[in-house]
Amino acid sequence: MPFQDHMPAAPEVSRGEALRASPAWALLVMMVGLLFTAVLARNEWLEARANAEAMQRSLADAAPARVREPLESAAQALRAMQTVFLSNDRMDQQVFAQYQDNLRTREQVTGFVATAFAQRLPGAGMPGSPAYRYEYVWPMAGNEALVGLDIATQPQNLSALYAARDADAPALSAPFPLRQFSDAHDADARGITVRLPVYSRGLRPMTVAIRRAREIGALAVSLRLEPMLQQALQGRILDDMHLEIVDLDALPRQAAVFVSDALPDGAPAQVRRMDFGGRRWELRLWPRTSMVDTDETHGVIAAGSTISVLLALLMLSQATTQRRALDLGRRMSSRFGESEARFRVLNELLPALVLLADSHDGRVVYANQAAREHLGATPGAPLLSLFADPMLGGRAMAAAGDDGHWASQEVMVAAAGGDAFWASAALARVEVDGASHLLMVASDTTEQRELTERLRYQAAHDGLTELCNRREFERRLQEALATRAGRAPFALLYIDLDQFKLINDVSGHMAGDQLLVQLVHAMRGHLRPGDLLARLGGDEFGLLAFDVDTGQAQALAEGMRRCIEGVMFIWQGRSYAVSASIGMVMVDRDGCTLKDLLAWADSACYQAKEAGRNRVCMYREDEDTTRRRSEMEWANRLRWALEQDRLLLDYQEVVPLLPPAGTSLPGTHIELLLRLREEDGTVFLPGAFIPAAERYGLMPAVDRWVIGTALANFARLHPCGSALRTCAINLSGASIEDEGLADFILGAIARHGVPATQICLEITETVAVRNLLRVVGVMERLRAAGCRIALDDFGAGMSSFGYLKNLPVDVIKIDGSFVRDLGSDPMSRAIVNAVAQIGHQRGLKVVAEWVDGEHTLAVLRELGVDYGQGFILHRPQRVLFQRPDGGAAGRRIA
Repeated sequence: MPFQDHMPAAPEVSRGEALRASPAWALLVMMVGLLFTAVLARNEWLEARANAEAMQRSLADAAPARVREPLESAAQALRAMQTVFLSNDRMDQQVFAQYQDNLRTREQVTGFVATAFAQRLPGAGMPGSPAYRYEYVWPMAGNEALVGLDIATQPQNLSALYAARDADAPALSAPFPLRQFSDAHDADARGITVRLPVYSRGLRPMTVAIRRAREIGALAVSLRLEPMLQQALQGRILDDMHLEIVDLDALPRQAAVFVSDALPDGAPAQVRRMDFGGRRWELRLWPRTSMVDTDETHGVIAAGSTISVLLALLMLSQATTQRRALDLGRRMSSRFGESEARFRVLNELLPALVLLADSHDGRVVYANQAAREHLGATPGAPLLSLFADPMLGGRAMAAAGDDGHWASQEVMVAAAGGDAFWASAALARVEVDGASHLLMVASDTTEQRELTERLRYQAAHDGLTELCNRREFERRLQEALATRAGRAPFALLYIDLDQFKLINDVSGHMAGDQLLVQLVHAMRGHLRPGDLLARLGGDEFGLLAFDVDTGQAQALAEGMRRCIEGVMFIWQGRSYAVSASIGMVMVDRDGCTLKDLLAWADSACYQAKEAGRNRVCMYREDEDTTRRRSEMEWANRLRWALEQDRLLLDYQEVVPLLPPAGTSLPGTHIELLLRLREEDGTVFLPGAFIPAAERYGLMPAVDRWVIGTALANFARLHPCGSALRTCAINLSGASIEDEGLADFILGAIARHGVPATQICLEITETVAVRNLLRVVGVMERLRAAGCRIALDDFGAGMSSFGYLKNLPVDVIKIDGSFVRDLGSDPMSRAIVNAVAQIGHQRGLKVVAEWVDGEHTLAVLRELGVDYGQGFILHRPQRVLFQRPDGGAAGRRIA
């Protein structure tokens, strides 16, 4: 029904009456416009205030993580140094300083003051307690006062040291005045210490008893609080917020950690907490000034007021021409509700749904064309009937009636024919010809919601199989962990197809895709209601089975394995049998994390592959599993280091022990030693990652990187440049068994123009005798080209002397275990003497490894050993082209 049918007929007025009415109408329009502007400005201000409060909460939420970052960096630096002690606990000030230079702790840790090592001295402290006296400090300049300081004189320090030792975790001290800055302002002189226990040489201790037995001291990093926290919190947190940090576990006089500046009195604070190293820090934040952005509000007020005044002036211009004034009034009436006819002119053209309802009975008195097309015959119908949810509609109309507006929300709108669609709707109370009405404006959002849902589905599902992808699977697993308390256990299955790469390589990726589709179709038939199957990667799947015990989970996993095994895939005349290795983890206890579960499932799956594939293995926490998980982590870190060119080379000189003779080789001889640099700058020795590289088949790639990089930068390995007499490179057993190794080495020698006579390739005795025929063939080919061959770790095997006559080698390197015990073990002396005599009878050079004392040197010279290698003769140094001042000159080998 047309809107005007519900309105009384307007009386006709003369030209004079219209002119006299113009000022009144202009004033009315201006007042309505200013009122409308005030409503808009208020809404804008409320939104700006909500945004400001959200920003304050966001800054407060971010502050603990920002404070924690420098503490974590300090702990990582200590952990790296702890690893050094585990591999070599024979330390002195010079070696300690050298490692600290390599770790670049000063650059990595904000607020860094010093790193120190405190030796544990049983019985040297307070009665019944050990002393922990600082022995090594870096940098020494400015920190001399720390040497000899016993950090165990304070009971709370001793308790923290014991807790850190037992947990092998960092401990954080309470704030205290730093001795090095006693002349500074009180806030500038305050600092903290992060400590970590140090254990004797060997594997990382895993139990409290072993940790206590092997404790030899503690490492510490001291930090200045003011610069550390200023840099950690710089930016919007300190720009927009007052901040106070207190240590909840410290004595009242020590509790103050940081205060940004004068704090507001009586204002409510945002309070957050940060836990680290056994201590709790409380962060209290206040906004510095009002963070409400009033620019938009002022803009609305200015624009609305201007428009209102201009509209009033336009109304006054009616006095010139009644016809012109009436035309102008029709165009402007939709904004200010002057008359029903002019209200319709503009709204009929709008694509949005516009409806006007009487505020007393709630019935629609006007609907524009878009509303009539979407909703059918709406005039006369109750406005409430358009809401698919009557309760929501009632709240919306009540809010509009009481507050004057109901903010835009997504609602389901019901059409006359029973159909419904999603729309973004808003309601406002307006005055039309002196009567109160409810104005509803809505926009159809059905297509937008469908597009959003489609994008959400695509983001959470694999495009090929339509299964959940890894991201969605991990999200659902995280949800299951968060809601696990009090619920039945569930199982995580990690399914890895066996030999899937073979199908891809033989028949192409299209065949592989088709196989995956068929497998997923078969696996879906074996799922129970509520189970979640997802594709985690190329040929990897995950399955969450809820409300199962161990027996049910094993039965489900075995059924899934048989299902996959039963798929016979045929492609272009070829048939393929498929199988899968499945790792299973039972989630039946609290405290598990997403990372833990995925790592455990991957470890169990790897165990299934090691046991022969096509089987199910359940994860069990034991020493072998722990070692395997650690090796898997190191294998991944090594892969990333290879990809990011983060492997390093050190050299150690091999020094002549006897006066020069006619057969001696003049010049400098070195052996290259491999290191791995983490992204944070931590450098690890090969003992940390080589076992994982050997287990996961990465050694051929590592060896090729070392060979290619060394030959490409041969003149930049050692200060003597291209005059280097011999450069020794270690070869692994996996590389020796690589048929293309000799071609790769000889090709690199030719490509970079390095004389083959300057290259010595070291092969361990155990590798040499494991596959004698193949090793001899490789050795003879490389020796024919001019390379020298060294037999490393000689004497460690069971039949060393018997195999020696069959191996074409030039150098024998005596296993370091015999050299290390040379001064105290007569048997070691006899073995070294025998090796030297037999080696010389065969015309070979004899090298002793692990030479670490003057007495050992004297015995080696007495026995006629030609060369020595060890810390007493030369400590490893970084090759020239990888040093900070020479890195640009080095060339990376792809």
